[in-house]
Parts: sequence; C-alpha cells; structure tokens
Amino acid sequence: MHGTPGKRIAWPHTLAAKGQGALRAGHLRFMREAPRGGVLHCFVLDCSGSMLGGQRLALAKGLLVALFDHASAARAEAALICFGGAGADVRFGPAVPRWWNERWLSPVGGGGGTPLSAGIQRASRLLERSARRKPAQQRWLWILTDGRTRDTPVRPLDVDEVVFVDFEREALRLGRCEVLADAWGARRCTPEELMG
Repeated sequence: MHGTPGKRIAWPHTLAAKGQGALRAGHLRFMREAPRGGVLHCFVLDCSGSMLGGQRLALAKGLLVALFDHASAARAEAALICFGGAGADVRFGPAVPRWWNERWLSPVGGGGGTPLSAGIQRASRLLERSARRKPAQQRWLWILTDGRTRDTPVRPLDVDEVVFVDFEREALRLGRCEVLADAWGARRCTPEELMG
C-alpha cells in the first residue's frame, strides 16, 4: 500500500540487503514516494458461500480493518465493494476512511454464488469515475477472494496496481487467483503474507 519507488536510497533496507559483502547495485532499496495526486485503494471482497468455510470471510474482514486503518493513516481514499449471491454493491467510498472500524464490517454476511465478474465490473465503474475526477491519482485494486469461480473478468483499464489476496485453502486447489493474477500482470499474495 505504498507509493511508487522514489529516487532516495533507503539505507537501512539497502544495508540489510547487502549483508557482509560489498555493496552492489542489486542491493539498493529506495524510499517510496506518495503520488502527487493521492491514492485510492479499491477493495473488492468476496462474500460468497465458499468464503464462509474455514473462517475465511472473518479473516478477510480482519485484514480489511487493518488495510483501511493503513489507508486512513496515509490519508488515502478507500472504497469497499462486496460481491456474493447474485450481484455486487458498493459499501463504502471512495472517501478517506476517518472513522473506519470493525462495526462497519460486522453486518457484511456471506452466502450464495461467486459473481466475481459483477464485483470487478462495479469496481471498474468506480475506478473510471475516479480517473475522470482525479486523473493524477494512483489507483490500487485489491481483490480478496478464494477464487472459487469460473468467471474470467477483464482487468479494469483505470487501475495502476492490482493485488489478488488469495484465500483458497482447499487441499485440491483450483489456483484461479494465480491464473487471473498472471493474466492481468497483477500481484498475488496470501493474507498471511500481508499481515506478517
């Protein structure tokens, strides 16, 4: 949830990467600079029936609280779109989440199918409006899902960074988050990687 790599060297991280050897170009780490037009983090939360298994939806909600807190501290805008059952709807934003807390997420329930395409289409419209309103703004799309769907949505045009947070835990994995992330040129991570 940081900005783009800057030109100033982050010496503590650079020296940690260097270790005991001689300093090489590959060791250099740079400070992140906040984009001049601000940042929007659009979170798309899978509320389908498959997310109820293994407390995945509860874990996703906890992670969202932390991500919204981080966005608020950075004075970034955030938006939340929930999808499940037959459709998708915007639950928050885009706005700076000044008073965000877990009580906002507790009424979000789960069940039904996984209309990932509906969630992405709703996010695409929100990101498009944001791009018209604030063209210099950097836009991030976070998709929190277990990927248990056959939908193959198209990557939204008005987004700078996409992150798939993969909640799939089954022994027999479908690997849909990985497939979509590869197709979109996006990052894929687990909730544990984000929280750790």
